[in-house]
Amino acid sequence: MSDRFIGLDVGGTKIASATLSDGVLSQSRLVETSLEDRDALIEQLVQAVEGLRDGEVRAVGVGVPSVVDFASGRIRSSVNIPLEDVPLRELLTERLGLPVFVDNDASAAALAEAFQDGRLTCPHLVMFTIGTGVGGGTVLDGRVYRGATGAAPEIGHQIIGLDLSEGDQSGDSDFPQRGSLEALASGRALDRLALDAARREPDSHLGRRLAADGEVTGVDAVDGAQSGDKASCRCVQILGERLGVGIANAINLYDPLEVVIGGGVSRAGDLLLEPAERVAFRHVLPGVGTKTKIRLARHGPQAGVLGAALIAAQEYDSREGGS
Repeated sequence: MSDRFIGLDVGGTKIASATLSDGVLSQSRLVETSLEDRDALIEQLVQAVEGLRDGEVRAVGVGVPSVVDFASGRIRSSVNIPLEDVPLRELLTERLGLPVFVDNDASAAALAEAFQDGRLTCPHLVMFTIGTGVGGGTVLDGRVYRGATGAAPEIGHQIIGLDLSEGDQSGDSDFPQRGSLEALASGRALDRLALDAARREPDSHLGRRLAADGEVTGVDAVDGAQSGDKASCRCVQILGERLGVGIANAINLYDPLEVVIGGGVSRAGDLLLEPAERVAFRHVLPGVGTKTKIRLARHGPQAGVLGAALIAAQEYDSREGGS
């Protein structure tokens, strides 16, 4: 019998759970996330594991939308779920009697994208997840890169466009900061681009949606772009060009084999990929990124739970091998 690993992908609305065996991921189980307090959420995670475990399960991986101290599994800060400053790894290990490993959900998704058909196919990879905000992860030498404290990489908070010619005018340290990738190339940024375009071009797809519904979003921009609406295409193009600057920074930093674009906005497909790729390679230092391919994510909503299970497998195997 082969070892099995359980992955949990914890989001602000859903928790996905699945098992990984011989490189094959089972069908995910989904439940609505309990957000009332930490104890209710932890109980949900325990029940999700108990519903999948058997005698062959060796370890559990948990991906969370949080800054994680990976060595201890403590949540340092968290978005949309009540786990800030919670020693999640310790609590789950005690409850389950299994090794548990906790990591950032975007880092887990990046590791999933480095694998195909159960095999590591891309040992050097950077992933950008473009959703409501911008997240991402880095895989170097086939393993997640987490930095000195486990917080790396907060890829959405790199600064890609900030004018300091008259000094720092930010005035505060709220996040996302002015000029950051998240401020300029997230789903929220696409919402703003769509609203501006709708107001300027009332006869466009976006203008008609605004007139009919009283609001317009980035989802409308993607839909309009896919149907050929020029105003919508321009919105997605601008977002892709901004993303391209962030991708150029990643290529200059890591010289990866692949840069992967995922998240909800990535359903724009080549309409987002083409401008991102064009701008990225325009700003890469000559001689860097000569083997880099920029592509769309292939694992879709399964990436988080697959990556969490892969983290469990890697960490369990490394500890067993070193024992």
